[in-house]
Amino acid sequence: MLEDLSQHILDIAENGVNAGADSISVKIDDGPEEVVLIVSDNGKGMDEQTCRSVVDPFFTSRTERRVGLGLPFLKQLADLCGGSFALESFPGRGTTVSASFRKDSIDMPPLGDIPSTLLALFIGNPDISWMYTHKRNGKEFSVGNRELSEALGGGNPFSDPSLALGIKDYLRENISDLYS
Repeated sequence: MLEDLSQHILDIAENGVNAGADSISVKIDDGPEEVVLIVSDNGKGMDEQTCRSVVDPFFTSRTERRVGLGLPFLKQLADLCGGSFALESFPGRGTTVSASFRKDSIDMPPLGDIPSTLLALFIGNPDISWMYTHKRNGKEFSVGNRELSEALGGGNPFSDPSLALGIKDYLRENISDLYS
């Protein structure tokens, strides 16, 4: 089972990569009573039947394994936390996965290591336009991999280990500032 929200983000974002997306956004809104997670992509999308099927743990479109557990686990976790789960997708236009989690639930997952997750996505998929937005208590941090690349002189700064570590520190500091 995926243990924190960063692992769910990685799973859902990889679904978008596998669906041929060239733009993926991740949003977290950490409100007073609930945390809302939204991941959107512009990949190939799904028809209504497939949307209904992907929340079944025994359905997968992958050929390397027989089950797809990411979305069913996310839906189950949202339900356990008294939150909600929604999947909206249109063939040729992409997919949006939304989940909310009540913070007073004993099953509320931790955020996890969001900076490492983002860096893994940036490094592993440099041709995709990534956008990350995190809100908390009226404050907001938003960053994209293209913006970071331009600020660091262009190219792929994520492939340089020292720059990658600096980017991870930058992400960590800005997310931490939301909680101070």
